[in-house]
Amino acid sequence: MALRALAWTVAEQARADRMLALTGLSGDDLRERAMEPAVLAALLGFLEAYEPDLLACAEALEVKPTDLVQAREELEA
Repeated sequence: MALRALAWTVAEQARADRMLALTGLSGDDLRERAMEPAVLAALLGFLEAYEPDLLACAEALEVKPTDLVQAREELEA
């Protein structure tokens, strides 16, 4: 689910740029480390911090917003 959320996030350039700026990741970091739990948790935290993105991503992935929040919590554990 987190990888699908990542794909959704980077599908729109403005949102991808905002995510990179706010998470401190670079495009190279993202390409090299996209499978790391910490990176995926940061991405989900980014979505969680801005409710409109969280809701839109959940709708696009056909999951509940709380599923994305739970996925972040599991990745951080």
